[in-house]
Amino acid sequence: MKLENLILRALEPEDIDTLFTVENDIRLWKYSNRNAPYSKQLLLNYLAAQDQDIFEARQQRLVLSTAAGIALGFVDLFDFEPMHRRAAVGLVIFEAFRNKGYGTVGLQLLSVHAKQHLDLHQLYAHISVENAESIRIFENEGFKVVGLKKDWNFYEGSFHDEYTYQKIL
Repeated sequence: MKLENLILRALEPEDIDTLFTVENDIRLWKYSNRNAPYSKQLLLNYLAAQDQDIFEARQQRLVLSTAAGIALGFVDLFDFEPMHRRAAVGLVIFEAFRNKGYGTVGLQLLSVHAKQHLDLHQLYAHISVENAESIRIFENEGFKVVGLKKDWNFYEGSFHDEYTYQKIL
């Protein structure tokens, strides 16, 4: 799948170091409801299980990459509900590639993949109200706020509100 010379591809064993770095970036933990690092062995086991179908695993992580093979970020589908034809979306663009439009293209590619290959009806995302960059990217791609959860997440010593965004495909 390509758009503007970018592709979504499956995780490969050579992605382990990048996956390890992203999953253990404490600045991102507040957005993923985590508070502890992952071991490299645990992530290697996760990579080994990537042959599971999304209908079995209920999640799928894809790498946003240039056609030349440079990994730019990860795009996730999780909480996949095939009966209701919906899934949650996660997006992380690696720091060196932020603010260049790659997040937008990643969401575009994911929307096409979700509709054409998984027959999904909708995607949704939970975004902290202070995460202005993610809000901008998701809104630019047609996601609409459908709810606000007050004091939903606790990090950095206080409670934070979180929006729920939804996009009908």
